[in-house]
Amino acid sequence: MIKTTTIGTPIGEMAAASTSGGICLLEFTEGRDMATVWGELAKDMNDEVKPGWNLHLWRLRRQLKEYFKGTRKGFSIPLVTPGTDFQKEVWNNLSEIPYGSTISYQKQADTLKNSEAVRAVAQANSSNRIAIVIPCHRVIGSDGTLVGYSGGLKRKRWLIDHEKKYSGQAVDQELF
Repeated sequence: MIKTTTIGTPIGEMAAASTSGGICLLEFTEGRDMATVWGELAKDMNDEVKPGWNLHLWRLRRQLKEYFKGTRKGFSIPLVTPGTDFQKEVWNNLSEIPYGSTISYQKQADTLKNSEAVRAVAQANSSNRIAIVIPCHRVIGSDGTLVGYSGGLKRKRWLIDHEKKYSGQAVDQELF
């Protein structure tokens, strides 16, 4: 059984889902047809989706509150991330990007020892279903521009600036 709920954040409502094994979805709801999202999740996970809470969702909610207060720099909650081996490698690599830092898609591909796979890395990042916890917002263009975030570039900028602020780094003043 996949339990689903919504969690309010300072930058918009997020849909969250969890199996008994851990969190399997955390996405912004704005502009999304949630019935379609839940249907795709049920199909991909081969399980039934029902509104409600479980222990993992309660922990996620608490950890997100701490993250948005600036007191949590990383998440310690089990995740369920079905995908290809390559996608899982990319998602694991995202979790190694230090809080408050950014890297380019090219640098991420290089780190994965697959420098020719920049587009594949970007596609795997875009397939990440667990925003913020798996920090795909920390990946930017090679020229330093913000590109490619399903939550929107304003949210990506906000998340990067938020992490820089609480990591002691200078915050960019440019707003989108």
